[in-house]
Amino acid sequence: MAQTTLTDRAVIRLSGEDVRGFLDGLVTNTLDMLPAYAALLTPQGKVIADFIIWGDGDDVLLDVADADAEALVKRLSMYRLRRAIVIARDEALAVHWSRDGADDPRLPALGGRWIGPPDDRARGWLEHRLRLGVCEGASELGDLLWLECNADELHGVSFTKGCFVGQENTARMNWRAKVNRRLFVVEGDGGERVRVAYPELGFAVVHARVEAVPANAIIPEWLNLAD
Repeated sequence: MAQTTLTDRAVIRLSGEDVRGFLDGLVTNTLDMLPAYAALLTPQGKVIADFIIWGDGDDVLLDVADADAEALVKRLSMYRLRRAIVIARDEALAVHWSRDGADDPRLPALGGRWIGPPDDRARGWLEHRLRLGVCEGASELGDLLWLECNADELHGVSFTKGCFVGQENTARMNWRAKVNRRLFVVEGDGGERVRVAYPELGFAVVHARVEAVPANAIIPEWLNLAD
């Protein structure tokens, strides 16, 4: 049996009345071309949850950290109001990953990614992702401002799509080039700035000022610090 299931991810299904229009008015990226990487933010521009958006006919699927799924369902349901939209985990589906392919909308080097019935647990994803300097999920992103999570470089925001929750502060940071702090994956000890550590892999995720990047930080090719 294949070993491709990312057991730390969940699938949320949105179905019903104009779910694409509903979601497009809330999240940081456009739904014009799927899959797409996006987030739901607070009005202040801080991250509630990040996810990959997939289309499934008229429905929309969100590929999200399992630990964040319940809170995301509740928050999206708040915005639903009286619309005839169903928002719930789809237990029949799972997120899959393979080193082969280039389907991840954040970064092709992350590999193949798709939604399907679950199989056995994939191995090697966490280390693969961290070595590429990509952070995800509330445990790593927390409530940081979306651009501090390197979202622009990972194609997680559209500045031409129209309104979304938290747009004002996000757009202001972009146009003023005021991303003063960023997330970095570091090898070994992250010091006092650690957000989450993976001792078994020898990695940590830190939030650091761009003018004082840790010496042991992984600086991937996709991350431009020149600005």
